[in-house]
Amino acid sequence: MTDDEFEELVVDALDTVPPELASLMDNIVVMIEERSEEDPDLLGLYVGVDLTARSPLAYGMELPDTIVVYRQAHFEAAESEVDLRELVRETVLHEIAHHFGIDDGRLDELGWS
Repeated sequence: MTDDEFEELVVDALDTVPPELASLMDNIVVMIEERSEEDPDLLGLYVGVDLTARSPLAYGMELPDTIVVYRQAHFEAAESEVDLRELVRETVLHEIAHHFGIDDGRLDELGWS
């Protein structure tokens, strides 16, 4: 799969976010990297200040939050192209949930970890 094809999977996953939620996402960028240096098996990572922790007084002129999707970890975890597409979608939605302040414990309860 080419870099452009993988990027399209990420774009397709972002397109599944309901418009009412997508409109609430603020100051965030989605990036694709080959692999996490700290954890080679990590599929995605959210770095930033989630929406529930932001204060209008203390949050301003901040760099965008970042969602990173790790390409190689997805290739290694997926058993087929269909599986890869679903895994990318789950990863993107999982990291967006962190942007909205949903932690891993709650995601586990919801079946998303």
